[in-house]
Amino acid sequence: MRVVVSPAAAAAVVPFLSVGLALCCAGEVHAQSGWREPPEIIRKVVEAPPAPGVALSPQRSWLVLTEREAMPRLEVVARPHLKLAGMRIDPRTRGRQLSTRTMAITLRSLADGSEHRVDVPPGHWSGPIWTADDRAFALLHTTDDGIELWLAESATSKPARVDGLTLNAVLGSAVTWLPDQRRLLVRRAIAAGMPPPPRIPDGPQLQETKSGVRAQVRTYQDLLQDAHDEDLFEHFTTCQLAVVDAATKQVTNVGEPAMVSSVSAAPDGSLLLVTKIHRPFSFIVPSSRFPRSTSLMDFDGNVRRVLHSSPLREATPIGGVATGPRGISWVPTLPHTLVWTEALDGGDPKAKVDNRDRVMMLSGVDAEPRRWFDSAYRSWGLSYTDSGDMALATSTNRKTRMQRVMVYDPRDPDKPGSLLYERSRRDAYGDPGRPVTRRSAIGRRVLRTKNGQMYLAGAGATPRGNRPFVDRCDPKTGDKQRLFRCAEGRYESFVGFLDDAEQRLLVRTESSTEPPRLVTVDASTGKREDFLTFEDRAAEHVRGITKRLIHFEREDGVPLSGTLYLPPGYEEGQKLPALVWAYPLEYVRKSDAGQVRATPTRFPRISGSSHLSLLLHGYAVFDRVGMPIVGPVRGANDTFVDQLRMNARAAIAALSQTGQVDTDRVALGGHSYGAFMTANLMAHSDLFAAGIARSGAYNRTLTPFGFQNEERTFWEAPEIYFAMSPFMHAQKIDEPLLLIHGADDNNSGTFPIQSKRLFAAIKGHGGTARLCFLPHESHGYRARESVLHCLAEMCDWMDRHVRNKPADAAGKKR
Repeated sequence: MRVVVSPAAAAAVVPFLSVGLALCCAGEVHAQSGWREPPEIIRKVVEAPPAPGVALSPQRSWLVLTEREAMPRLEVVARPHLKLAGMRIDPRTRGRQLSTRTMAITLRSLADGSEHRVDVPPGHWSGPIWTADDRAFALLHTTDDGIELWLAESATSKPARVDGLTLNAVLGSAVTWLPDQRRLLVRRAIAAGMPPPPRIPDGPQLQETKSGVRAQVRTYQDLLQDAHDEDLFEHFTTCQLAVVDAATKQVTNVGEPAMVSSVSAAPDGSLLLVTKIHRPFSFIVPSSRFPRSTSLMDFDGNVRRVLHSSPLREATPIGGVATGPRGISWVPTLPHTLVWTEALDGGDPKAKVDNRDRVMMLSGVDAEPRRWFDSAYRSWGLSYTDSGDMALATSTNRKTRMQRVMVYDPRDPDKPGSLLYERSRRDAYGDPGRPVTRRSAIGRRVLRTKNGQMYLAGAGATPRGNRPFVDRCDPKTGDKQRLFRCAEGRYESFVGFLDDAEQRLLVRTESSTEPPRLVTVDASTGKREDFLTFEDRAAEHVRGITKRLIHFEREDGVPLSGTLYLPPGYEEGQKLPALVWAYPLEYVRKSDAGQVRATPTRFPRISGSSHLSLLLHGYAVFDRVGMPIVGPVRGANDTFVDQLRMNARAAIAALSQTGQVDTDRVALGGHSYGAFMTANLMAHSDLFAAGIARSGAYNRTLTPFGFQNEERTFWEAPEIYFAMSPFMHAQKIDEPLLLIHGADDNNSGTFPIQSKRLFAAIKGHGGTARLCFLPHESHGYRARESVLHCLAEMCDWMDRHVRNKPADAAGKKR
């Protein structure tokens, strides 16, 4: 059973949070308590408000500018929450954990440039949630007492709260406009409070296997623990569906309260597609695998047809899918037609079959389902054009990492599909981009087309860095016409089209020396005109940072790259101490592994706990350094450590060739799997003066049913799990290692105990290490106090063990 802090108790704790305590230990010495801050310049930069978020309204009448605070305070992150079935629920709001506050929402007219500030105070706001015609919008406001619905009857009118209504956002979006765009479908919160815990346990927790049934599940966090947790889960996920009339604010309940995991209206507004969770629950898998029933229901609450009931899924194969219908959804361009996917291989990726999946179609509540098409690869979704004559079906091959996109006609299920393209998912240079979408008249997301042609926007990876683009594509022939490409020497990303002809584009542009601003681009001439400039309050501190893309090669011929940043005020001839920051990625093909995915032409933006903060403390940073692990899906990790060492040796050699870095004073760092990489290289090489490992997993026997892209279990490949686990080689870690971890980490596999046990192992062998647990933080660090303390720890560690590193003998593990 979980202990839930009462609101009164939480309020009593808050005054002490400003003092705080991060648990930090180094050898036998306990470090100073209390929160620390990094050098003043770093604090100023990470506390500077970010540029406003920008989004276009559906009909491009308005540009929405959303200003947010840089970081929440610790009292927000530390709010009491429940850990239930893989979720973290705020019991007071009936939603997920809170984050940064919205400070202001401004609507800028695209017709005349006038600006209208939405009349709401700073707070935890979500939205605007627009009607498809830009006529009105909704906002969600999360307060201490729940989630409120606010409505603005016109874009420039003052939003008003819908009285007597609080929402439940535990299992998904609490609000959506119905197809008539006059009413909203909401999930209404019901009974307040929560089931009290039993004074004494009702009995032991019992689990039992079923002989012969394999339930090989990955490592999940925040699972249900006992019967009281089950009661809490049911209580907080149960909601009442209701319809809100936007004009009258009248609220009408639909059906009975239930644990609704998803709900959507038919395009013609006649029916609701409702999926509900039901018991029995599980103690070993999250709520996404709990039993479900999916049905069609009318607005009077009558069930018109039960489509599917799925059992508890504890035995789904690793990397597999559920059997039976999955992904049941409406075709947005037909009145009331449903599609779904069914596995033809029993959901098992290891099964040898000609076709993995079959996509089915149901044209009405009384119709019989029929086959639409089969897919040789695993089907991962459909997207539809606004004209209704085309659907793109995406599927992937798990073994080869290939992706296939087929074109079908949803109006004619008998018509065979045609191949649009097939490519390696890891081939950045060959990525055709993602289809550009828009909102249809009923509010559904559809592919934007004109005269039978669609639009693709992509990152535009090249050997010199990313150059985003927008193409017009004929799906019948595959022919393309380039409408826009990022200018040479800049980084420009597509925001949206500004006209119906799709010839005027809104683009965010920046360079390594110029902060981002918005411009318009004429697709026919390429002419750019300034549209909107943002104030960057950190620009004066980071403008002197320089960076360049460095290409190099490891000893087996795999090409690598990384971006070398130099701090403001760097003088030619200096050899600086440096930090190498990386994250290993798996590739099947060498040609994919060596591709550049960096953006060296972007303006430096240092936020949160970014390692780039060390640039403001006089260090060079070699960022996003290539650390590929190349090989077949079920074999790449056989040489994991050897490949890491090759990557690291090549990176150090590349830094040496620049003449700008003192390679005897280089640290290695990473977050999550990057931390795992760091600890491994601390154990198996002497290339680095020190290491910084944040929120990592170091003992792979604690993730015995696979991790990352490793599909083999511990019992299938025990020697690989042992070789890859730095905990098993802690006696070899003889360089100083800083371990930072969120004390409330909920990421799969990266339990806080991973850092605690590695620290104890290093300490037990006389090594040099420091452990910092950040209270209330999860896998990433959010609170202002935590972020500043993390950066202070990193600066101090680099100063002690890298900048001021004593001379020593050459290592033996290189």
